Amino acid sequence: MPHSQSQSPPRGALPPEGLEPGERWRAPYACRSSQSRGRLVGEPASATRGEFQRDRDRIIHSTAFRRLKHKTQVFVSHEGDHYRTRLTHTIEVAQIARALARALGLDEDLAEALALAHDLGHTPFGHTGEDALEDCMAAYGGFDHNAQTLRIVTRLERRYADFDGLNLSWETLEGLVKHNGPLLGHDGQPLARYAKAGIPAAIVEYQHRQDLWLDSYASAEAQAAALADDIAYNAHDIDDGLRAGLFGHAELRSVPFLRDLLEEIERLHPGLETPRLTNELVRRVITRFVEDVIGEAQLRLAALAPADADAIRRADAPVVAFSPAIETADRDIKGFLYPNMYRHPRITPIREKAAQVVRDLFTRFAAEPGTLPAEWAAGCDGLDEPRRMRRIADYIAGMTDWYALDEHRRLFDATPALR
Repeated sequence: MPHSQSQSPPRGALPPEGLEPGERWRAPYACRSSQSRGRLVGEPASATRGEFQRDRDRIIHSTAFRRLKHKTQVFVSHEGDHYRTRLTHTIEVAQIARALARALGLDEDLAEALALAHDLGHTPFGHTGEDALEDCMAAYGGFDHNAQTLRIVTRLERRYADFDGLNLSWETLEGLVKHNGPLLGHDGQPLARYAKAGIPAAIVEYQHRQDLWLDSYASAEAQAAALADDIAYNAHDIDDGLRAGLFGHAELRSVPFLRDLLEEIERLHPGLETPRLTNELVRRVITRFVEDVIGEAQLRLAALAPADADAIRRADAPVVAFSPAIETADRDIKGFLYPNMYRHPRITPIREKAAQVVRDLFTRFAAEPGTLPAEWAAGCDGLDEPRRMRRIADYIAGMTDWYALDEHRRLFDATPALR
Protein backbone atom coordinates (compact mmCIF):
# COMPACT_ATOMS: atom_id res chain seq x y z
CA MET A 1 0.00 0.00 0.00
CA PRO A 2 1.49 3.37 -0.91
CA HIS A 3 2.23 5.47 2.16
CA SER A 4 0.91 9.00 1.89
CA GLN A 5 3.75 11.52 1.77
CA SER A 6 1.56 14.57 1.31
CA GLN A 7 1.77 17.31 3.89
CA SER A 8 -1.31 19.03 2.48
CA PRO A 9 -4.27 19.52 4.81
CA PRO A 10 -7.73 18.10 4.12
CA ARG A 11 -10.11 20.26 2.11
CA GLY A 12 -11.62 23.05 4.16
CA ALA A 13 -8.58 23.61 6.37
CA LEU A 14 -5.40 25.60 5.82
CA PRO A 15 -1.96 24.85 7.26
CA PRO A 16 -0.26 27.56 9.32
CA GLU A 17 1.99 29.95 7.44
CA GLY A 18 5.71 29.32 7.50
CA LEU A 19 5.55 25.52 7.50
CA GLU A 20 9.05 24.24 6.75
CA PRO A 21 9.66 21.56 4.09
CA GLY A 22 9.23 18.13 5.67
CA GLU A 23 7.56 19.53 8.77
CA ARG A 24 4.44 17.60 9.69
CA TRP A 25 1.24 19.61 9.43
CA ARG A 26 -1.43 19.02 12.04
CA ALA A 27 -5.02 20.04 11.69
CA PRO A 28 -6.69 22.22 14.34
CA TYR A 29 -8.86 19.21 15.30
CA ALA A 30 -5.84 16.95 15.94
CA CYS A 31 -5.04 15.95 19.51
CA ARG A 32 -1.92 17.66 20.80
CA SER A 33 0.44 16.13 23.29
CA SER A 34 1.09 19.53 24.87
CA GLN A 35 -2.66 19.91 25.54
CA SER A 36 -3.25 16.41 26.93
CA ARG A 37 -5.71 16.11 29.81
CA GLY A 38 -2.92 14.34 31.63
CA ARG A 39 -2.48 11.09 33.53
CA LEU A 40 -4.26 9.72 36.57
CA VAL A 41 -0.98 9.88 38.50
CA GLY A 42 0.89 13.09 37.73
CA GLU A 43 4.39 12.71 36.30
CA PRO A 44 7.11 15.17 35.24
CA ALA A 45 7.21 15.82 31.50
CA SER A 46 9.80 13.94 29.46
CA ALA A 47 12.71 15.95 28.11
CA THR A 48 12.77 13.99 24.85
CA ARG A 49 9.27 12.64 24.17
CA GLY A 50 5.73 13.91 23.97
CA GLU A 51 2.98 12.36 26.08
CA PHE A 52 1.63 10.16 23.29
CA GLN A 53 5.13 8.96 22.42
CA ARG A 54 5.57 7.91 26.04
CA ASP A 55 2.27 6.03 25.88
CA ARG A 56 3.38 4.21 22.74
CA ASP A 57 6.70 3.25 24.28
CA ARG A 58 5.12 2.00 27.50
CA ILE A 59 2.72 -0.16 25.51
CA ILE A 60 5.53 -1.69 23.45
CA HIS A 61 7.55 -2.49 26.57
CA SER A 62 4.60 -4.03 28.43
CA THR A 63 4.38 -7.73 29.18
CA ALA A 64 0.92 -7.90 27.64
CA PHE A 65 2.26 -6.60 24.32
CA ARG A 66 4.97 -9.27 24.15
CA ARG A 67 2.38 -11.96 24.77
CA LEU A 68 0.57 -11.02 21.56
CA LYS A 69 3.29 -12.91 19.67
CA HIS A 70 1.81 -16.23 20.82
CA LYS A 71 -1.88 -15.36 20.81
CA THR A 72 -4.06 -16.63 18.00
CA GLN A 73 -5.69 -14.41 15.42
CA VAL A 74 -7.62 -17.19 13.64
CA PHE A 75 -5.14 -20.05 13.29
CA VAL A 76 -3.27 -21.57 16.21
CA SER A 77 0.45 -20.89 16.00
CA HIS A 78 1.58 -24.35 14.93
CA GLU A 79 -0.49 -24.16 11.72
CA GLY A 80 2.26 -22.30 9.86
CA ASP A 81 4.81 -19.51 10.09
CA HIS A 82 3.00 -17.21 7.67
CA TYR A 83 -0.38 -16.88 9.40
CA ARG A 84 -1.13 -13.80 11.45
CA THR A 85 -0.90 -13.70 15.20
CA ARG A 86 -2.28 -10.96 17.42
CA LEU A 87 1.14 -9.30 17.25
CA THR A 88 1.49 -9.24 13.47
CA HIS A 89 -2.12 -8.07 13.20
CA THR A 90 -1.35 -5.27 15.66
CA ILE A 91 1.69 -4.15 13.67
CA GLU A 92 -0.39 -4.03 10.48
CA VAL A 93 -3.09 -2.00 12.24
CA ALA A 94 -0.47 0.46 13.52
CA GLN A 95 0.95 0.96 10.02
CA ILE A 96 -2.48 1.71 8.57
CA ALA A 97 -3.43 3.94 11.51
CA ARG A 98 -0.30 6.05 10.99
CA ALA A 99 -1.02 6.35 7.26
CA LEU A 100 -4.56 7.59 7.97
CA ALA A 101 -3.39 9.97 10.68
CA ARG A 102 -0.71 11.51 8.48
CA ALA A 103 -3.05 12.02 5.55
CA LEU A 104 -5.66 13.70 7.78
CA GLY A 105 -3.26 15.90 9.74
CA LEU A 106 -3.77 13.96 13.00
CA ASP A 107 -1.32 13.04 15.72
CA GLU A 108 0.42 9.91 14.42
CA ASP A 109 1.87 8.95 17.80
CA LEU A 110 -1.55 8.81 19.44
CA ALA A 111 -3.04 6.84 16.54
CA GLU A 112 -0.12 4.42 16.70
CA ALA A 113 -0.35 4.00 20.49
CA LEU A 114 -4.04 3.17 20.22
CA ALA A 115 -3.41 0.68 17.43
CA LEU A 116 -0.63 -1.03 19.37
CA ALA A 117 -2.76 -1.38 22.52
CA HIS A 118 -6.16 -2.19 21.04
CA ASP A 119 -5.83 -6.00 21.35
CA LEU A 120 -3.97 -6.29 24.66
CA GLY A 121 -7.10 -7.62 26.38
CA HIS A 122 -7.70 -10.54 24.04
CA THR A 123 -7.62 -14.06 25.45
CA PRO A 124 -5.68 -17.03 24.08
CA PHE A 125 -7.30 -18.77 21.09
CA GLY A 126 -8.75 -15.61 19.56
CA HIS A 127 -12.48 -14.93 19.73
CA THR A 128 -13.04 -18.57 20.66
CA GLY A 129 -11.23 -18.04 23.95
CA GLU A 130 -13.12 -14.82 24.57
CA ASP A 131 -16.49 -16.48 23.97
CA ALA A 132 -15.60 -19.32 26.35
CA LEU A 133 -14.41 -16.94 29.07
CA GLU A 134 -17.50 -14.78 28.60
CA ASP A 135 -19.64 -17.88 29.26
CA CYS A 136 -17.59 -18.77 32.35
CA MET A 137 -17.90 -15.24 33.72
CA ALA A 138 -21.59 -14.77 32.87
CA ALA A 139 -22.62 -14.81 36.54
CA TYR A 140 -19.79 -12.47 37.55
CA GLY A 141 -20.11 -9.52 35.20
CA GLY A 142 -19.05 -11.22 31.97
CA PHE A 143 -15.87 -10.71 29.98
CA ASP A 144 -15.16 -8.01 27.40
CA HIS A 145 -11.77 -7.65 25.72
CA ASN A 146 -11.94 -3.84 25.54
CA ALA A 147 -12.64 -3.69 29.27
CA GLN A 148 -9.83 -6.19 29.82
CA THR A 149 -7.45 -3.93 27.88
CA LEU A 150 -8.37 -1.12 30.28
CA ARG A 151 -7.69 -3.43 33.27
CA ILE A 152 -4.29 -4.30 31.86
CA VAL A 153 -3.13 -0.74 31.25
CA THR A 154 -4.59 0.69 34.46
CA ARG A 155 -4.17 -2.16 36.93
CA LEU A 156 -2.62 -5.48 35.90
CA GLU A 157 0.74 -4.40 34.49
CA ARG A 158 3.13 -4.10 37.44
CA ARG A 159 6.23 -2.38 36.11
CA TYR A 160 6.51 1.03 37.72
CA ALA A 161 7.34 2.04 41.28
CA ASP A 162 4.72 4.80 41.56
CA PHE A 163 1.60 3.17 40.10
CA ASP A 164 -0.07 0.01 38.86
CA GLY A 165 -0.70 -0.26 35.13
CA LEU A 166 1.00 2.00 32.59
CA ASN A 167 -0.48 5.36 33.69
CA LEU A 168 -1.34 6.26 30.11
CA SER A 169 -2.65 9.65 29.05
CA TRP A 170 -6.37 10.45 29.15
CA GLU A 171 -6.51 10.56 25.34
CA THR A 172 -5.11 7.04 24.97
CA LEU A 173 -7.40 5.56 27.62
CA GLU A 174 -10.39 7.30 26.05
CA GLY A 175 -9.57 5.87 22.64
CA LEU A 176 -9.13 2.34 23.98
CA VAL A 177 -12.43 2.34 25.84
CA LYS A 178 -14.33 3.85 22.88
CA HIS A 179 -12.77 1.59 20.23
CA ASN A 180 -16.31 0.79 19.04
CA GLY A 181 -17.76 4.26 19.61
CA PRO A 182 -19.61 5.88 22.53
CA LEU A 183 -20.71 3.56 25.32
CA LEU A 184 -23.52 5.74 26.67
CA GLY A 185 -26.22 7.84 25.07
CA HIS A 186 -26.79 11.41 26.13
CA ASP A 187 -29.48 10.02 28.47
CA GLY A 188 -26.83 7.99 30.28
CA GLN A 189 -28.13 4.64 29.04
CA PRO A 190 -25.75 2.01 27.56
CA LEU A 191 -25.59 1.84 23.76
CA ALA A 192 -25.04 -0.91 21.19
CA ARG A 193 -23.27 -3.99 22.52
CA TYR A 194 -23.70 -2.84 26.12
CA ALA A 195 -27.44 -2.13 25.92
CA LYS A 196 -28.39 -5.55 27.32
CA ALA A 197 -25.60 -6.44 29.76
CA GLY A 198 -24.59 -2.93 30.81
CA ILE A 199 -21.17 -1.27 30.84
CA PRO A 200 -18.43 -3.69 31.99
CA ALA A 201 -17.50 -3.29 35.65
CA ALA A 202 -13.85 -2.49 34.84
CA ILE A 203 -14.90 0.54 32.82
CA VAL A 204 -17.46 1.70 35.39
CA GLU A 205 -14.84 1.30 38.13
CA TYR A 206 -12.26 3.35 36.29
CA GLN A 207 -14.83 5.97 35.34
CA HIS A 208 -15.14 6.83 39.04
CA ARG A 209 -11.42 7.56 39.11
CA GLN A 210 -11.14 9.48 35.83
CA ASP A 211 -14.03 10.57 33.60
CA LEU A 212 -13.44 9.26 30.06
CA TRP A 213 -16.57 10.91 28.55
CA LEU A 214 -18.34 7.64 27.78
CA ASP A 215 -21.23 9.43 26.03
CA SER A 216 -19.11 11.05 23.32
CA TYR A 217 -17.15 9.89 20.32
CA ALA A 218 -13.42 9.42 20.73
CA SER A 219 -10.79 11.56 19.03
CA ALA A 220 -10.23 11.41 15.29
CA GLU A 221 -6.98 9.53 16.04
CA ALA A 222 -8.94 6.83 17.89
CA GLN A 223 -11.46 6.63 15.06
CA ALA A 224 -8.59 6.17 12.59
CA ALA A 225 -7.12 3.35 14.70
CA ALA A 226 -10.50 1.61 14.87
CA LEU A 227 -10.97 1.78 11.09
CA ALA A 228 -7.39 0.57 10.62
CA ASP A 229 -8.32 -2.50 12.68
CA ASP A 230 -11.21 -3.30 10.32
CA ILE A 231 -9.08 -2.75 7.23
CA ALA A 232 -6.23 -4.92 8.50
CA TYR A 233 -8.24 -7.93 9.48
CA ASN A 234 -10.38 -7.89 6.34
CA ALA A 235 -7.22 -7.92 4.22
CA HIS A 236 -5.16 -10.41 6.19
CA ASP A 237 -8.02 -12.83 6.81
CA ILE A 238 -8.53 -13.02 3.05
CA ASP A 239 -4.78 -13.67 2.72
CA ASP A 240 -4.67 -16.29 5.49
CA GLY A 241 -7.83 -18.02 4.27
CA LEU A 242 -6.41 -18.32 0.77
CA ARG A 243 -3.06 -19.60 2.07
CA ALA A 244 -4.82 -22.20 4.22
CA GLY A 245 -6.92 -23.43 1.32
CA LEU A 246 -10.20 -22.70 3.12
CA PHE A 247 -11.45 -20.99 -0.05
CA GLY A 248 -10.05 -19.96 -3.41
CA HIS A 249 -10.08 -16.92 -5.64
CA ALA A 250 -13.13 -18.31 -7.43
CA GLU A 251 -15.18 -18.26 -4.22
CA LEU A 252 -14.09 -14.69 -3.48
CA ARG A 253 -15.80 -13.57 -6.69
CA SER A 254 -19.13 -13.90 -4.87
CA VAL A 255 -18.19 -10.60 -3.20
CA PRO A 256 -18.67 -7.89 -5.89
CA PHE A 257 -15.90 -5.65 -4.52
CA LEU A 258 -13.37 -8.51 -4.59
CA ARG A 259 -14.57 -9.72 -8.00
CA ASP A 260 -13.90 -6.28 -9.47
CA LEU A 261 -10.40 -6.23 -7.99
CA LEU A 262 -9.61 -9.71 -9.29
CA GLU A 263 -10.80 -8.74 -12.76
CA GLU A 264 -8.63 -5.62 -12.65
CA ILE A 265 -5.56 -7.69 -11.71
CA GLU A 266 -6.24 -10.25 -14.41
CA ARG A 267 -6.64 -7.52 -17.00
CA LEU A 268 -3.34 -5.89 -16.01
CA HIS A 269 -1.42 -9.11 -15.31
CA PRO A 270 -2.92 -12.04 -17.22
CA GLY A 271 -1.75 -15.48 -16.12
CA LEU A 272 -0.29 -14.26 -12.81
CA GLU A 273 0.73 -17.13 -10.52
CA THR A 274 -1.44 -17.73 -7.47
CA PRO A 275 0.80 -16.28 -4.70
CA ARG A 276 1.31 -13.05 -6.64
CA LEU A 277 -2.40 -12.88 -7.46
CA THR A 278 -3.19 -13.16 -3.75
CA ASN A 279 -0.73 -10.43 -2.83
CA GLU A 280 -2.01 -8.10 -5.55
CA LEU A 281 -5.54 -8.64 -4.28
CA VAL A 282 -4.66 -8.00 -0.63
CA ARG A 283 -2.67 -4.85 -1.34
CA ARG A 284 -5.54 -3.49 -3.45
CA VAL A 285 -8.03 -4.20 -0.67
CA ILE A 286 -5.90 -2.19 1.76
CA THR A 287 -5.26 0.64 -0.70
CA ARG A 288 -8.92 1.01 -1.75
CA PHE A 289 -10.11 1.00 1.85
CA VAL A 290 -7.46 3.45 3.04
CA GLU A 291 -8.04 5.85 0.16
CA ASP A 292 -11.79 5.65 0.74
CA VAL A 293 -11.45 6.46 4.46
CA ILE A 294 -9.23 9.45 3.69
CA GLY A 295 -11.65 10.80 1.09
CA GLU A 296 -14.75 10.24 3.21
CA ALA A 297 -13.09 11.76 6.28
CA GLN A 298 -12.08 14.84 4.31
CA LEU A 299 -15.70 15.35 3.24
CA ARG A 300 -17.02 14.92 6.77
CA LEU A 301 -14.37 17.17 8.27
CA ALA A 302 -15.07 19.88 5.72
CA ALA A 303 -18.79 19.72 6.53
CA LEU A 304 -18.26 19.74 10.30
CA ALA A 305 -15.38 22.27 10.30
CA PRO A 306 -14.27 21.27 13.82
CA ALA A 307 -12.24 23.94 15.58
CA ASP A 308 -10.56 21.49 17.94
CA ALA A 309 -10.45 17.83 19.02
CA ASP A 310 -13.41 18.23 21.37
CA ALA A 311 -15.62 19.34 18.47
CA ILE A 312 -15.04 15.89 16.96
CA ARG A 313 -15.93 14.26 20.28
CA ARG A 314 -19.18 16.23 20.45
CA ALA A 315 -20.19 15.44 16.85
CA ASP A 316 -23.32 13.39 16.13
CA ALA A 317 -21.40 10.89 13.98
CA PRO A 318 -17.82 9.72 13.51
CA VAL A 319 -15.69 11.81 11.18
CA VAL A 320 -13.35 8.96 10.19
CA ALA A 321 -15.53 6.43 8.43
CA PHE A 322 -16.12 4.37 5.30
CA SER A 323 -18.17 5.76 2.44
CA PRO A 324 -21.51 3.96 1.85
CA ALA A 325 -19.98 1.96 -1.02
CA ILE A 326 -17.00 0.73 1.01
CA GLU A 327 -19.21 0.14 4.04
CA THR A 328 -21.15 -2.27 1.83
CA ALA A 329 -17.90 -3.91 0.69
CA ASP A 330 -16.77 -4.24 4.32
CA ARG A 331 -20.07 -5.87 5.27
CA ASP A 332 -19.91 -8.22 2.26
CA ILE A 333 -16.33 -9.31 3.03
CA LYS A 334 -17.21 -10.03 6.66
CA GLY A 335 -20.32 -11.87 5.49
CA PHE A 336 -18.15 -14.06 3.29
CA LEU A 337 -15.42 -14.70 5.86
CA TYR A 338 -17.74 -15.72 8.69
CA PRO A 339 -19.00 -18.99 7.16
CA ASN A 340 -16.04 -19.62 4.88
CA MET A 341 -13.26 -19.03 7.41
CA TYR A 342 -14.26 -18.45 11.02
CA ARG A 343 -16.87 -21.25 10.89
CA HIS A 344 -15.20 -23.42 8.27
CA PRO A 345 -15.53 -27.19 8.96
CA ARG A 346 -11.75 -27.41 9.36
CA ILE A 347 -11.70 -24.61 11.93
CA THR A 348 -14.80 -25.56 13.96
CA PRO A 349 -13.32 -28.67 15.68
CA ILE A 350 -10.23 -26.64 16.66
CA ARG A 351 -12.45 -23.90 18.06
CA GLU A 352 -14.40 -26.42 20.12
CA LYS A 353 -11.22 -27.95 21.58
CA ALA A 354 -9.76 -24.53 22.37
CA ALA A 355 -12.97 -23.47 24.10
CA GLN A 356 -12.85 -26.65 26.18
CA VAL A 357 -9.30 -25.83 27.32
CA VAL A 358 -10.45 -22.41 28.58
CA ARG A 359 -13.54 -23.86 30.28
CA ASP A 360 -11.51 -26.63 31.93
CA LEU A 361 -8.96 -24.17 33.29
CA PHE A 362 -11.61 -21.82 34.64
CA THR A 363 -13.57 -24.63 36.29
CA ARG A 364 -10.49 -26.08 37.99
CA PHE A 365 -9.17 -22.73 39.22
CA ALA A 366 -12.64 -21.73 40.47
CA ALA A 367 -13.00 -24.98 42.43
CA GLU A 368 -9.37 -25.11 43.60
CA PRO A 369 -7.75 -21.64 43.72
CA GLY A 370 -4.68 -23.25 45.24
CA THR A 371 -3.87 -24.76 41.84
CA LEU A 372 -3.13 -21.27 40.51
CA PRO A 373 0.53 -20.21 40.48
CA ALA A 374 1.61 -19.03 43.93
CA GLU A 375 1.38 -15.27 43.33
CA TRP A 376 -2.07 -15.59 41.75
CA ALA A 377 -3.33 -17.99 44.41
CA ALA A 378 -2.12 -15.71 47.20
CA GLY A 379 -4.03 -12.80 45.70
CA CYS A 380 -7.28 -14.78 45.96
CA ASP A 381 -7.14 -14.88 49.76
CA GLY A 382 -9.92 -12.85 51.31
CA LEU A 383 -11.69 -12.04 48.04
CA ASP A 384 -15.43 -12.54 47.69
CA GLU A 385 -16.56 -14.87 44.92
CA PRO A 386 -17.05 -12.29 42.12
CA ARG A 387 -13.61 -10.75 42.71
CA ARG A 388 -11.99 -14.18 42.94
CA MET A 389 -13.56 -15.18 39.62
CA ARG A 390 -12.39 -11.92 38.07
CA ARG A 391 -8.85 -12.64 39.22
CA ILE A 392 -9.04 -16.09 37.64
CA ALA A 393 -10.33 -14.51 34.42
CA ASP A 394 -7.42 -12.04 34.50
CA TYR A 395 -4.98 -14.93 34.76
CA ILE A 396 -6.54 -16.95 31.92
CA ALA A 397 -7.00 -13.92 29.65
CA GLY A 398 -3.30 -13.11 29.97
CA MET A 399 -2.21 -16.55 28.78
CA THR A 400 -0.70 -17.21 25.38
CA ASP A 401 -2.02 -20.18 23.42
CA TRP A 402 1.01 -22.26 24.34
CA TYR A 403 0.88 -21.37 28.02
CA ALA A 404 -2.84 -22.22 28.22
CA LEU A 405 -2.10 -25.66 26.79
CA ASP A 406 0.84 -26.13 29.18
CA GLU A 407 -1.34 -25.19 32.15
CA HIS A 408 -4.00 -27.65 30.94
CA ARG A 409 -1.39 -30.42 30.73
CA ARG A 410 -0.26 -29.58 34.26
CA LEU A 411 -3.75 -29.95 35.65
CA PHE A 412 -5.40 -32.60 33.49
CA ASP A 413 -4.52 -36.09 32.31
CA ALA A 414 -5.47 -35.38 28.69
CA THR A 415 -5.14 -32.18 26.69
CA PRO A 416 -6.75 -31.84 23.24
CA ALA A 417 -4.48 -31.42 20.23
CA LEU A 418 -5.52 -28.24 18.42
CA ARG A 419 -5.23 -29.50 14.88
